[in-house]
Order: sequence, then C-alpha cells, then structure tokens
Amino acid sequence: MAAPQTPSSSWLSAAVVRIEADYQRSADTHLIPLPLPEFAARGIDFYLKDESTHPTGSLKHRLARSLFLYALCNGLIHEGSTIVEASSGSTAVSEAYFARLLSLPFIAVMPRSTSPEKVAQIEFYGGRCHWVDSAAQVYDEARRLARETGGHYMDQFTYAERATDWRGNNNIAESMFSQMARERHPVPRWLVVGAGTGGTSATIGRYVRYQRHDSRLCVADPVGSVFAAYHRSGDAGLTGAGSRIEGIGRPRVEASFIRTVIDRMVEVADVDSIAAMQALSQLLGRRVGPSTGTNLVGMLALAHEMLARGEQGSILSLLCDSGERYLPTYYDAEWVAEKIGDCTAAQAQIAGQLRPAAAA
Repeated sequence: MAAPQTPSSSWLSAAVVRIEADYQRSADTHLIPLPLPEFAARGIDFYLKDESTHPTGSLKHRLARSLFLYALCNGLIHEGSTIVEASSGSTAVSEAYFARLLSLPFIAVMPRSTSPEKVAQIEFYGGRCHWVDSAAQVYDEARRLARETGGHYMDQFTYAERATDWRGNNNIAESMFSQMARERHPVPRWLVVGAGTGGTSATIGRYVRYQRHDSRLCVADPVGSVFAAYHRSGDAGLTGAGSRIEGIGRPRVEASFIRTVIDRMVEVADVDSIAAMQALSQLLGRRVGPSTGTNLVGMLALAHEMLARGEQGSILSLLCDSGERYLPTYYDAEWVAEKIGDCTAAQAQIAGQLRPAAAA
C-alpha cells in the first residue's frame, strides 16, 4: 500500500479558509413557528428550522461542509483530489458545490433511475454523474472510482456521525437551542428528525445529552426503511426494501445511524408523508419536500400523546428542503398515484390531526 499523500500546508490552509469564508457569508437558517393556534391554546408549540435556505437548498449543505472539513483536516484530500460520493440526492448536490469551491473534480455515483432534475443540479456545480444499474452497487463503485483516480471517497453513510463536532461549534443542535432561547417553552420537549445517513440524529442526540437538556429525540422513519427495526432489535445485519421518501430511510443499517442516542422511532406510511407535505405547504404558503412531511407526521403523533397526558411544551423539527425540486415527482398527482398510492384518506386524517380540539 502506498504511503498517504500529505496535502501541502499552504493548500490545506487556503482550502479551510475558503470553506469557513463561505460559512461566514451565509446567515444562520431561520426558525419558523407553525401557525397552529388550537395546539398553542393548549400549551403546545410547533417549530421548524428552515434548512432550505442554505446555498444548495437543503439540510445536506451542513453535512457536505462537515465532510469536507473532516477529510481536509485528516489529510484525506489534497490539491487536485477527485472527490467521489455514493449519492443520487441532495448530498451529491452539496458536495459538488464544495468541490467546485476548492477547484476539485467531483463524481457522484448514482442509479440510472435518478431524476434529471438532480443530475442537472449536480452538473450545475461542475460535478459529473457516474451511472450504475442499481442502488446496491453505488458503494463498491464509488470505492473503485476513488482508487482508480487516486481520489477520496467521502462515504457519507460512514462519516456523517463523526464529521460534525456534536459538543457545539456551530452545529445544527447548538443553533436550534440558541434560537429557541426566548420562546415560551425554550427547551423543546421533543426534537423530531428523519434519518438518511443518521448524522443529524447522532449530532442532536449527543448534544442533548452533553448539554444535559431535558429534551427527547424522535426519528420519523418512512415505511420500508430498516432503521426502526434496527432501533428495536439492535441487529445491524437487518435489511429492508428501502424508502420511497427521498433523502431519508435506508434499505440497510448505515454506520452513521447511532440507535443509542434516539429515544423514540415513529414509522410513517408514504401516503401520510405526502399528505402532511401537502398540508404543511398550504399552512406555510410555500412548498416543502416530502421528508419534511414525514417529520410533521412524527410531530403530530407526539403532540397528541402530550395532549392525552395533559403535558405542555414545544416540539422542534426541520424543514429539510424546498418542494420546488420535487415538482415533477411528489407534487405531480399522476406520479404520486403511480408511485405512492391514493392519499385521499391520509389527507383527511392529517387534517383531523391538525385540529386537536375537535379530535380530543
């Protein structure tokens, strides 16, 4: 095995400065209170941290930045390195952005079924798409390409949980609690997130424990994902069908999914995610992505449990990305009918859950 190549100190310093300067140019993402007065009258407040306002439009912008800094400071990236990732979604878009920022070539390994919209976003930032026939092939192919090019396989599914400093240092958890400081219930009773790599849930769960907050972490997991079953059993060898809600859920247990920091899992049917996405888009007057709908289903389940116990408090989750990138898919009625199913009953159910006084 060849000795690792050490990046020159001048190039490494300049690369870190570029990423940090990019961070300083971006204001923190907004905290949005949801207008649900019937819940508020009974002491329960809902919030979403709007991650769609990052330069690349999603929560994965934070992950990509952390992965690049982690790789740089561990000596895994040097001047001219080809960056390779196994991703057909938002992570690849965000990594392409940071690769361009450092003038590094970027390759996203993805199934041939990936939507043209995502391909266009990756290519907009100068990335190249490398095709495989099935999602199961992306991992080995990404490793092969990294070896052949002498580059670096980012491997988001392994490194997401360790690339972010969970003790603080401007991570998403620290930002969430700081923004909640002057709200009616400043320490959330529940934080609700989805999991794709598991990096966000790991960061938040660890931060809550480190800071000794009286908050609990819930992961809303789409049906078909293996994470909920793994959380129950601890069997890392489990496999599943995978998720039809883009960006969250996995067909296999990923190394970055840390089950021991998660207090609760809520399994969410696909039709419920889409119905909640639609209801939330109407509530906010703007489109949100399907994984944000999954989060809302989890929030509502917890809120109704709190009502039944006579509890008050806040529930905080994430607006993961904008719905504008899903216009040909999750916002297309024919596509939803074919790929997801009839959402009529789910729409009525979500509407009822948004009216707690009538449901109680």
